[in-house]
This record gives sequence, structure tokens and C-alpha cells, in this order.
Amino acid sequence: MEFRRASIQPGRVLIRPVSGWMPLSFRELWEYRELLYFLVWRDLKVRYKQTVLGVAWVVLQPLFLMLVFTLFFGRLVGVPSDGLPYSIFAYSGILPWQLFSRGLNEASMSLVANERVITKIYFPRLLVPVSAVLSSLIDFSVAFIVLVGFVLFYGIQPGLSILALPLFVLLVVTASLGVSVWLAALNVVYRDVRYTLPLLTQIWMFATPIIYPVSVVPEAWRSLYSLNPMVGVVEGFRWSLLGKTSPADLMFVVSALIVVAVFIGGIFYFQRVEQTLADVI
Repeated sequence: MEFRRASIQPGRVLIRPVSGWMPLSFRELWEYRELLYFLVWRDLKVRYKQTVLGVAWVVLQPLFLMLVFTLFFGRLVGVPSDGLPYSIFAYSGILPWQLFSRGLNEASMSLVANERVITKIYFPRLLVPVSAVLSSLIDFSVAFIVLVGFVLFYGIQPGLSILALPLFVLLVVTASLGVSVWLAALNVVYRDVRYTLPLLTQIWMFATPIIYPVSVVPEAWRSLYSLNPMVGVVEGFRWSLLGKTSPADLMFVVSALIVVAVFIGGIFYFQRVEQTLADVI
């Protein structure tokens, strides 16, 4: 049985069992903000510990992907890029996707990876997947500097649309966390998640407009295509920074609504599983 802390008076704390669908306690999460900081810092240190290049991998990975995509899809296949140089078109799609997928992979396995801590002490378990996603956001911030360099190199001048950039980054983080808490909770009970996750992310990547624009998708399929929440998010990210492609208003709205729905559903399901988490993990 999982327990939740409840303050009853100064100097005293009551530990009571969680029952039913408990609302998310933002106050409790705020009380453990220092723990969240240390979890994020630990994830970053473990990720690049004993690596020769260290944090440079944050930049090298999307750069190598960009070069491969540019060579095969941009040059050999001739995939259109909506009037943008294919290299910056691909890189601007890779960055939000890597933020999503890296957070998804790390956070989905985070509960099982922290089994010893979870079974010994109490803290809001939601902090574990949240810390994994936030550490990926820090990696994204470093790699984003290279994208700014590409924008300057190609002489692209972002318009007022750049003000919407933080919104799309927030949507990427929310989508990653929303799917992650579903999978993290499922992974506690069904360890098949670790085997299906790599296949899921690969298929999902090709179903997202990273190496191709939305304009190549047949009009009849676009309504179904927009059910992928990352479609509107990636297209919106490109539009806000590069200003050359349409934000696909309806597609963005549909994707944003799905992101919010997945996030809210994931939080509720996670809290449901949290009641017996320490017993079954």
C-alpha cells in the first residue's frame, strides 16, 4: 500500500494511505522541489559519466542525424523542405523530437531504475519521471544553441512568431511527460514496455514530420495524421523559429488538445498505480 504525507499541525506529519483517485498535490510537489533538483542533477551526471566527449554528445547526436538525413533524404531522395535549406529543416525537426523521445525513453524506465529508493522512503513518485524529462530539456537547451547558429548562418530572420516558441517547447515537454507517466506506470506491472518502447519510438518518428513536411501527406489523410500529437508541435516549432512554414492551425489545435488529454489521463493513471507502487515494483 502506498502512503501520502499530510501535514496536520506544525512539527507533526501524518502518513496516511492514498485511496481513490487523489487530485495532484502541487503543494506537495513544491515541498520536494530540492529533491527534484538533485534527481535532475544525478540523471545528467550518470548519463555522461565516463564518456570521453561528455556533454558534447548533446550536440553531436542531432548534428550527425542531420547530416545523414540531409545526404540521403535531402540530396539522394530529394524530399522537399518547404523552401528551407534541408539541413536546417531537418535539424529543427530533430531537436523537438529528441527532446520528446529522450525524455520518453528515460522517464518510462525511471520507476524500475529507482526501485531501491522507491521501496525505502516516501516522496512523490511523480518526481522520478519528471526529473528524467527535465534533464532532457537541459540537453535540448544546449543543442538549441547550434540551431540558433544555423538561423544566423542562413540569414533567417524570425518574426513575431518566435514569441510562440516557448509554448511549443512546453507542449513537447508535456507530451513527453504525459506519455511517459502512462508507460512508467505500466512498466511497473508489465515489463514488456522496455521491449516495445524502442519500436514505438522508431515508428512514431517516421509518423512525425521530421524528415519531410506535412505538405507531402495527402489531404485526405491529414485529419488522421494530425491525431499524432507531435505533428502540430513539430510544425509549430519550425514555424515559430523559422517563419517559413504554416503552423497548420487546425492541425496544431488538434495536436495540442491530444497532448493535454494524454497528460491529464497519464497523471490520473499514474496516481492510481502509485497506491500499490512500492508493493509490486
